[in-house]
Amino acid sequence: MMAVPSAVRSASRACLGWFSLLPAVPLWAAESGVPPLPATSFAGLLQVLLGLGVVLAAIAGTAWLLRRLAPGQVGSAGAMRVVSGVMIGPKERVVLVDVGETRLVLGVAPGQVSLLHQMPRPAEERPAVAPSASGSPFYASLQKIMQRRSGR
Repeated sequence: MMAVPSAVRSASRACLGWFSLLPAVPLWAAESGVPPLPATSFAGLLQVLLGLGVVLAAIAGTAWLLRRLAPGQVGSAGAMRVVSGVMIGPKERVVLVDVGETRLVLGVAPGQVSLLHQMPRPAEERPAVAPSASGSPFYASLQKIMQRRSGR
């Protein structure tokens, strides 16, 4: 068994001595005329909860904004575009990707991407959402405004 140095023993006794006086502190405060702490009111509790809500909303808003404006996720305007994807297992997917004029069928698993098939991109492919001038008065008026600005 290891012997405890006398300095450590005396320091621990001093700490125990001070901690034994802690229960008497409220009695000393009452005798010296220090007013007791007020009980927590409903308004104070409401203020704390409202402040916590504001902080949590700010964190959620910042996370949403960072995810929305993340670099590298500008959209499908580049040369590479994900056309569609299907889950075939808990962590596995099959994804159609257009790269220029080539369409790739990729198998995606954790830590691995495999080329399953390669084919030319279909020429008759239309955009997923094609606005029609006859179906939307807003679209027609927007086109008129754009034509006026371009000088046509």
